Amino acid sequence: MTTEMQQKGTGPLSGERAPVRLRPAVPPESAASERVAHTPTAQMRRMGPGEFNTAMIHFYRGEVQRSNTWRNRLDTTTNWAVLTAGATLSFVFGSATNAHFVIPINSILVAIFLIMEARRYRYYEIWSSRVRVIETGYFAQMLAPESIPPDEGWAEHLAADLITPHFTISEWEAIGRRLRRNYLWIFALLALSWNLKVYLHPLPARDFNAFIDRATVGVVPGWAVFVCGVLFNAAIAIFAIGTVRLREATGEVLPQHEFSLRPLKRMTSWTRVATGGGRTTQRAKRARQRVRSGAATGEFRKIDISETPERNSARIDISETPDRDRTVKA
Repeated sequence: MTTEMQQKGTGPLSGERAPVRLRPAVPPESAASERVAHTPTAQMRRMGPGEFNTAMIHFYRGEVQRSNTWRNRLDTTTNWAVLTAGATLSFVFGSATNAHFVIPINSILVAIFLIMEARRYRYYEIWSSRVRVIETGYFAQMLAPESIPPDEGWAEHLAADLITPHFTISEWEAIGRRLRRNYLWIFALLALSWNLKVYLHPLPARDFNAFIDRATVGVVPGWAVFVCGVLFNAAIAIFAIGTVRLREATGEVLPQHEFSLRPLKRMTSWTRVATGGGRTTQRAKRARQRVRSGAATGEFRKIDISETPERNSARIDISETPDRDRTVKA
């Protein structure tokens, strides 16, 4: 009876029982290691150089596309400011009876556009800083490996930024940079246009008292409107100058500004100290230091790859090693 139970069936529908064969027990440690070895993460870590290069190329293209998208959004906000300023000036100077207080209202609207663009600029710098890290740490090493000092921490910096993304520049720097690039000229144009409107319409003012009387807006006296305008534009100019030395952005090629006046140096130092407490911009600093030269001007270094770089003195040529034949014979 036992022998018949252990015989195999002759067909797939046979009712006879097959012998039971038990597999040897696998230790839990071995089973866990086998599962980890077949996970996608372990397979990605073992990819070859060709696969790594392909992944980096696609990652670089994606980050460039992201930075271009946010760069276009910056241009959109600037276009809004320019269009509203142009429409306001066309309305104000279209007739002598049109009110002049539309220009200060437009200045407030342009200031709101500036804050919006500064926020978008901070997002643009996130992707732009990653692009700069890849360019300086990966592609630059491929193009001129002997001319550029090796940077062994670029991959770790990039991985840390992917895990915990953060803004690489402060709000002050973003506002100051966009203000100096575009909005400072718009504010200056609006201020000059307001003074010209008050002076010309309906007839040219004969003296400064008549100019102040025309600046009256409802119950607000003219001198108060004039003083508010002066303080507003003076604050904009001071802020633009005070944030010049905030240079954590990596998306633009910027020269080093050297100030000969001590008050300007002191004011820009105050802004750097005020914004230095909450910044986490070490990766952005190192990305800029990779491409900075040690010259006093601070301009970006142009690498001449046509020249043959000097080889490392510690490298030994086998053909010039003394007593090579004697050592082999021994």
